[in-house]
Amino acid sequence: MRDYLKELIYPKVIVEGMKYSIFNGGKRLRPVLLLMVLELLEEDTNLGLPSAVAIEMIHAYSLVHDDLPALDDDEYRRGKLTTHKKFGEAEAILVGDALLTYAFLVLSSKNNQLTSEKIVEIIKKTSIASGSCGMIGGQMVDIEYENKKADLPTLQYIHTHKTGMLLKLPVEIALIISGTVGKKQDVLLEYADLIGLAFQIKDDILDVEGEFEKLGKKIGSDQISDKSTYVSLLGLEQSKKILNEKIKKANEIIKKEFGEKGKYLIKLADFIREREK
Repeated sequence: MRDYLKELIYPKVIVEGMKYSIFNGGKRLRPVLLLMVLELLEEDTNLGLPSAVAIEMIHAYSLVHDDLPALDDDEYRRGKLTTHKKFGEAEAILVGDALLTYAFLVLSSKNNQLTSEKIVEIIKKTSIASGSCGMIGGQMVDIEYENKKADLPTLQYIHTHKTGMLLKLPVEIALIISGTVGKKQDVLLEYADLIGLAFQIKDDILDVEGEFEKLGKKIGSDQISDKSTYVSLLGLEQSKKILNEKIKKANEIIKKEFGEKGKYLIKLADFIREREK
């Protein structure tokens, strides 16, 4: 990751803000997933590094903007001051913008081991997942439903787009790089959908049951903002039941298609269910 940022020097506050936002901890779940799928498909994982870095930059940008006063208004992220608290609100907006745009520079200029057709397809998929048809669209509907109760289809739309599509993107990119089609493609995309939804349901649960010391951010923010979540709509126990069902199904389809070779994807799904932050 640092190698991809070493070309950046000026303006200093933007460079420092980008590095602060990326290197302040985090699970690196999305880049890890991309590399895991490439390994499972017996493809060179080095081919996925530029895309893995770009996805993490986009994820970091989304968190910088989510934390802003106009959205979630959070002071801490991963136990440290959020970017706008560290550098200023205007600076954080620009840092987020810089991360997003630089991610596309990485995708377009650092993927020189791939064909131009694959690079274009990766950029297309990334644009869909991170834009108004994906993450941004989910975030917008999430905001619209503050202070009013969403029905289940609307809540599923929010979760699928706000969180799920950026978790599905690493799998989609790995499939593009490897050229995988057919049954393996179908199984991996279904797995991605399942763990993407499970990840957001777990977030909803942690907002109720989590601890600041482990999460590194404020607990109960969804309730304070009166946001629609699985917990607020279906209750804590039903949310846990759905979480377990999604993870169980994800693991079953991977085991059936890939056997022992899919063990790391199974461990990743289990981690999503059991995580405490």
